[in-house]
Amino acid sequence: MNRRNFILSSTAAFAATSLPAVDELKLTDCHVYLGSYPFRQLEAEHPQGFIQRLSRRGVTEAWAGAFEGLLRRDVANVNRELAKTCQNSILRPCGTVNLSLPDWQDDVKRCAEEHGMRVIRLHPNYHGYDLQAPAFRQLLPLAAKHRLLVQLVVQMEDERTQNPQVRVAPVDLKPLSGILQEMKESRLMLLNANSAMLLRHLQECPNVWVDFAMIEGVGGVENLLKTWPLERLVFGSFSPVFYWESARLKMQESALDPVQTQAVQERNAATLLG
Repeated sequence: MNRRNFILSSTAAFAATSLPAVDELKLTDCHVYLGSYPFRQLEAEHPQGFIQRLSRRGVTEAWAGAFEGLLRRDVANVNRELAKTCQNSILRPCGTVNLSLPDWQDDVKRCAEEHGMRVIRLHPNYHGYDLQAPAFRQLLPLAAKHRLLVQLVVQMEDERTQNPQVRVAPVDLKPLSGILQEMKESRLMLLNANSAMLLRHLQECPNVWVDFAMIEGVGGVENLLKTWPLERLVFGSFSPVFYWESARLKMQESALDPVQTQAVQERNAATLLG
């Protein structure tokens, strides 16, 4: 089904309170957020309702970061509240680590040992450092030691839509390939990278995964898989900043076979966390 036919036939369904799953397979959404977004009101401010809506859409597991981790300095409390909110739900908490703060190593340890997290999430552009910072090189082996997957958020919004007083440029990914080639035991997932950012040298790094939240264009997922390895692509909706249905549409409008669909929707994420 192409994009035009899908939109014409699904307008009413999008307005409904319950949507069918993408298909009968398990569905792991590796990229959602909870809490209060600093720049506009979103549905994740009410966690239980947000969780219910994800479940109705067929999501069986969602990896959730905290919006509060963007600007707040009390990272330990942000992560503590996130872990508490995610308990006994489909949500897997992704702890915030701010490498510009002192004793960030303690936050990594707390995420792994106190909260039992398997994923941490970085926002280098909001936290004021780049990938050449010594702390980033220190983080990767420490995360590997604690068996943590590192998610790196490349951008939260297009610069053109940002408040002019709070403009934050995307993370420069050029140094990443060389760093990860030195640290082959590290595992890193890029969130919100677009096609132009996924340079060839990253395609050849076996320890880099990406989500498709900001992969645009008709058949975007299908086209990405012409150059990006199938086993290193995961389902990411960036909900609630993006409508969850946009991720669903990206899967439906791409000509993927059942093996590809299962890999993107669930198997690759499950393999990552062992």
